[in-house]
Amino acid sequence: MIRIRGLTKRLGTKQVLDGVDLDIGKGESVVVMGRSGTGKSVLLKHVIGLMTPDQGSIEIDGQEIVGLKEHDLDEVRKRFGMLFQGAALFDSLTVGENVGLALREHQRLDEREVRRRVAERLEWVGLSGVEDMKPASLSGGMRKRVGLARAIAMDPQVILYDEPTTGLDPIMADVIDQLIRGLQRRLGVTTVVVTHDLVSAYKLADRIAMLHDGKVVFTGTVDETRHTQDPLVRQFVQGSSQGPIAV
Repeated sequence: MIRIRGLTKRLGTKQVLDGVDLDIGKGESVVVMGRSGTGKSVLLKHVIGLMTPDQGSIEIDGQEIVGLKEHDLDEVRKRFGMLFQGAALFDSLTVGENVGLALREHQRLDEREVRRRVAERLEWVGLSGVEDMKPASLSGGMRKRVGLARAIAMDPQVILYDEPTTGLDPIMADVIDQLIRGLQRRLGVTTVVVTHDLVSAYKLADRIAMLHDGKVVFTGTVDETRHTQDPLVRQFVQGSSQGPIAV
């Protein structure tokens, strides 16, 4: 579904991505982990076309998106849903208006159908009946779930998650993890999760990729990640200050 080759990106004086290679299969759940500041979120923004690489290739279901005109890129983006780290809800809109925003903007649906789909997606994330509430009145976990309902509103083929459990207590983090896994199975979507939360990573991943020094230095299953002898991965998963990763 997603094929990345030789992706590079420099921001200021920092080489954030330095030749990233990564394949993500259709319907697969891949977790990209690594230390804060290693370029995980930058990689996601390249996949959805919000940033342009200095070099490299990104193919979405066989279509090269690097170099596409903005109109063509918008058509590709319609196949994606994204849950941003802070949910990125519009505070001036109600929950229902936030979830239904893309439906009203991009699909020729009558208002009755938009409302039906909004209610359905909110039910899927366990938030029935909150359409008229404003984001400011929601807890952090509820905001994440509204963001998730918005991400799946247009039946995407790929959902990207940027640190979906950041700022949540362990119980609510598990609720979000279960929703992500459940939606992947229910919708058959390709899932890419960026996180440094190993508890979530182990729950969500079919495969884990580790990003370090601008490159993917490891890919493997959860079991392979737990038992690898790779010193970089072992230091990260053990949370040790001793090892090849400088602190």
